[in-house]
Amino acid sequence: MKILKNLGRCFNRIEELFISFLLLVMIFLSSLQIFMRTLFDSGLIWADPLLRHLVLWVGMLGAALATRYGKHITIDVFSHLLPGRGIYWLNLLLNLFAAVVCGFLTWAALLFIKNEIAFASGRELVGIPVWGWNLIFPFAFALMTVRFFVKVYESGVTLLQPECNSSRSISGSA
Repeated sequence: MKILKNLGRCFNRIEELFISFLLLVMIFLSSLQIFMRTLFDSGLIWADPLLRHLVLWVGMLGAALATRYGKHITIDVFSHLLPGRGIYWLNLLLNLFAAVVCGFLTWAALLFIKNEIAFASGRELVGIPVWGWNLIFPFAFALMTVRFFVKVYESGVTLLQPECNSSRSISGSA
């Protein structure tokens, strides 16, 4: 179990560094485009499409990161009304629902990639097929699915502990 935690921490660090790197690339390319358009009335023809794809990558990885921290969008209506262990059951059910939805979105994203490959017209962006840029969708949804299932497991473990009535929180719900 300790090996899994260390791998998880390593993966989390790589994820954060990768998002930071993508943001730096986006800032650099955007600034370069503004500079070149202002001073030379030209720009890099591939930079704008690349920036659009990078926005998708940062957005999807940011959503996965928000899922890890339990900072994604939540609608918290019932948590203050539920007595005792009810909040933990709600947390478990919401995380399970979110995991199932993300699982379906992963499947849909894989179908999307399959169709992109089948109907690709040889389009590329900086040497990578356009469908390759869309691989972020199944990857990020799969990552969110796993993270929500981990939260389901954690909620279940919490429910099995007799002292789960002592603190009330609804973190990581959909």
